[in-house]
Amino acid sequence: MKDLVSIDFFVVPTIRNTVLFVFLVLAQDRRRVVHFNITKHPTAEWTAQQLVEAFPYDTAPKYLLRDRDSIYGQVFQNRVKNMGTKEVKIAPRSPWQSPYVERLIGSIRRECLDHIIVLNERHLRRILTGYFDYYHRYRTHLSLDSDCPESRPIQPEEMGKVIALLEVGGFHHHYERRKAA
Repeated sequence: MKDLVSIDFFVVPTIRNTVLFVFLVLAQDRRRVVHFNITKHPTAEWTAQQLVEAFPYDTAPKYLLRDRDSIYGQVFQNRVKNMGTKEVKIAPRSPWQSPYVERLIGSIRRECLDHIIVLNERHLRRILTGYFDYYHRYRTHLSLDSDCPESRPIQPEEMGKVIALLEVGGFHHHYERRKAA
C-alpha cells in the first residue's frame, strides 16, 4: 500500500449553480491527501498536470488506482506512463474497488460540504484547505489504530487540562492538554 495512490473527482455546486470539479490524490498507506485542486472545466491535460504537481521530480508512486472516467484520456495516460507509474483501473461502475478515496469523498461531504453553501472556487478552496488540515492532524481513523494520517503523540496528564479547540470554522473540534493561563 505504500506505493499506491488513488485519484478521483467529485463535484460541488455553488450558490450560482456553477459546478466545480475537485480532483483528489490520496496516498493509501496513511490516508493522506497528497494533492487537491479545483476547476470548472477538467481536461485530460489539466488532470495530467495535477499529477506532476502532486509528485514533483522522482517522487511518483509505483501504482495509481483510478476509475474508467473518460477524463483520463490519452494525454493523461501518457503522462502517467512517463512518470514510471502503472495505472490500475477499477471495473466499470464499481466504486467499491477504490474504497479509500470514495470514503474520503463521503467524509468530506458528510462532515463539511453538506453544512455549507459554497460561494465560489476561492471559497471552496479555503473550506477544503481547512478540512484537510483537520483531517490530517486531528481526525482519527480506525484503520490507523485510532491515529491520524499525521501521527501525533499522546499527551500526559502533566501537560494540563483538556480543552476543546475549534476546527473547520467550528464544524469540528480537536482536544489538547494545556496549562491554565
